[in-house]
Amino acid sequence: MVRTHCIIALAALVLAPHLRAAEDLGEMWGTASEEAKYYPIVNIPIPPTVPMRPGGLESLPDGRLAVGTRRGDIYFVRGAFDSPPKPEFHLFASGQDETFSLSWRDGAMTAITWGGATRISDTDGDEVADRYDTLTSNWGYAEGHEFAFGSKHDPQGNIWVALGLSGSYESHNLFRGWTVKVTPDGKMIPVCSGLRSPGGVGANAEGAMFVIESQGPWNGCCSLKHLKEGAFLGHPASYNWYPFVPGMKAPALEPKSDSRMGVEKKRVKELVPPAVKFPYIKMGRSISGFRLNKTGGKFGPFDGQIFLGDYSLSLILRATTEQVNGVWQGACYPFREGLSTGIMNVEFSPKGQLIAGGFTTSSQWPVRGTEPFALQRIDWNGVVPFEIKEINIRKDGFLVTFTKPIDKQSAAKTDAYNITTYTHVYHAGYGSPEVDRTTARVIQAVPSDDGLSVMLHLEKITEDHIHDFDLAKITSQDGQRLLHNKAYYTVNEIPKN
Repeated sequence: MVRTHCIIALAALVLAPHLRAAEDLGEMWGTASEEAKYYPIVNIPIPPTVPMRPGGLESLPDGRLAVGTRRGDIYFVRGAFDSPPKPEFHLFASGQDETFSLSWRDGAMTAITWGGATRISDTDGDEVADRYDTLTSNWGYAEGHEFAFGSKHDPQGNIWVALGLSGSYESHNLFRGWTVKVTPDGKMIPVCSGLRSPGGVGANAEGAMFVIESQGPWNGCCSLKHLKEGAFLGHPASYNWYPFVPGMKAPALEPKSDSRMGVEKKRVKELVPPAVKFPYIKMGRSISGFRLNKTGGKFGPFDGQIFLGDYSLSLILRATTEQVNGVWQGACYPFREGLSTGIMNVEFSPKGQLIAGGFTTSSQWPVRGTEPFALQRIDWNGVVPFEIKEINIRKDGFLVTFTKPIDKQSAAKTDAYNITTYTHVYHAGYGSPEVDRTTARVIQAVPSDDGLSVMLHLEKITEDHIHDFDLAKITSQDGQRLLHNKAYYTVNEIPKN
């Protein structure tokens, strides 16, 4: 019997030993020195007197950075966004439990911990919290895998909380494996079931809410899942809590193991497929917190895109989403490697910098970064890299957009594109190999007049498959090669028009 373990109890990022033994941590990357020409990494020094294991991150209205820690403290950091950083750490609050989600609103901090949601405030103005109001603790909590990750406040003031399973496999305590909403007045509203080991929670550019899910049982790889109200997101262990949700019925069927997501979503009408799948190792292996880029161009040419951290590979990824036939789907792209430790969360500063924080737990779990903990910043130096900016599906192919004009003559050749497809086994076993492989043949490539995009007409788009793009042969007008030539689009639906 294969034993499985949690990468870290706080995130229940599960790996199996047969996948872990002698496995590279992503040798297909190796682009850190090139990435640094556009997006340098800046260390934010942590004093030796500060017991810092960064988790939750928040930008405060007064220009400070708030950092929640594994031991349950919240620090306010002045100077973290300066160049160079000259951080001053101030302990604002303590006594919480694994503070990995923070959101500031109306002069108070809301912290999501394993056991509840707490509004924390300073009522006498001395810069130290003196009021802790429990908004809700209406979910079960009994052991170390039963973590909770929360969003920022949505426009209605709610925080969305994703609750990990018991022991990463079962649901022994109330609403484990569910996402719930916590209202400003402390009401807890169950939203959807079917999670296993979720991490970050947040909105896309259109305001739809998503969660990161880890690879494991019923999850062939890490994925970004749409938190559709009333939906089932894939892992059936949490079916047992439907009787506690007034007005919401359990799905009439459970998914069949050793099937495919595309088959089961037609059987189980409540099943919502992952919007973006992240092929294992190629695109991370333990994806964690994420944030929408709303910097207005301060972070380069990727406004409106989602930036995600990865714990094991110590790197940052990008993702884009679009809605097709009422279903969310999209693509993921490499962005930046070379961070110092396991990344737990990311946050954008008012200056458009991307803050990344995290830590390692022990040598048992392989983490590419070598530092036990770190707080770092990724800055854009104003130079635009030649990248695949975004991929969007069309009824007979894909529109690929770039950050710089391409060489139109070479981009018009159909043999310049290598697109393969595959999916995963949807089953109760741990993870999945890539199966049902096909080759997607490009029958016509039409560059736009401005050279910033190319329309790829395919012989066939394969539903329920990741479309794996290799554009190594594409160059810019001035002869540059792509900084990253890979991208991965998850096809849940093919446009009807």
